[in-house]
Amino acid sequence: MTPRPESALLPQQKQVSEAVILMAGSGSRLRGAHNTFLKPLVPILGRPLISYTVDALLRAGIKKINAVVGFEGERLSTAVMRLIPSGIEFCAIKNPEWQKLNGISLLAAKDRVAAPFLLTMSDHLFDDVIIDLLLNSPDRGLLNVAVDRKLDSIFDLDDAMKLQTREDRVVAIGKNLRAYDAIDTGLFICPLEIFEYFERARQHDDCSLADGVRLMAEEKRVRAVDIGDAWWQDVDTPEMLQRAEEVVLKRTKSTVR
Repeated sequence: MTPRPESALLPQQKQVSEAVILMAGSGSRLRGAHNTFLKPLVPILGRPLISYTVDALLRAGIKKINAVVGFEGERLSTAVMRLIPSGIEFCAIKNPEWQKLNGISLLAAKDRVAAPFLLTMSDHLFDDVIIDLLLNSPDRGLLNVAVDRKLDSIFDLDDAMKLQTREDRVVAIGKNLRAYDAIDTGLFICPLEIFEYFERARQHDDCSLADGVRLMAEEKRVRAVDIGDAWWQDVDTPEMLQRAEEVVLKRTKSTVR
């Protein structure tokens, strides 16, 4: 997406060199009845959706990409691997319980990362600067989540994951929050301790990302990183896909000029 200025590349970024991308679900809300459809590969201006994420991670200095796959995992991981240039390590992590909530997909990566890592979703588009803001966050012992406070700009606010913050801490999370002041963009810098919280959150052998984040927030372990004017877009429905293509096309034309 929007390139970062060279001055944004601080040495502190090198402390995070690994990323986890969750892409295990079937994408049924966008896929519809097309059984061969793979959501991360849906084209945005002729390019696979996931390629935008991969490029952003590479520009940020990520050296290893872990992709948690489930639905059509072999086919998807093969396709994504073709987008990874030589010199970058790619690891496909199978989640045999991909039909459960996305917290289970995160737990599938528990034994595959060894240091604080960047976490993102395969169906989100975002400006490079959002990763920069997270990588430059001062406390790697916390869960740092990129948040959008531009509530009026959210395309589908009803579907968005809402956050209530107090100063720089997230104190509540949920799609149905009545009082909220920010939206979760789906980008995080995670400490390894995150897996302990998600193990606790796993009730009846299932949990969502929000469930785990909620437990961490109760202990004041979640820090909100404001993305300011930066842009991002979840691509979860045909309407969101159309909106994403319109915005990317407009931004591409303005960059060319």
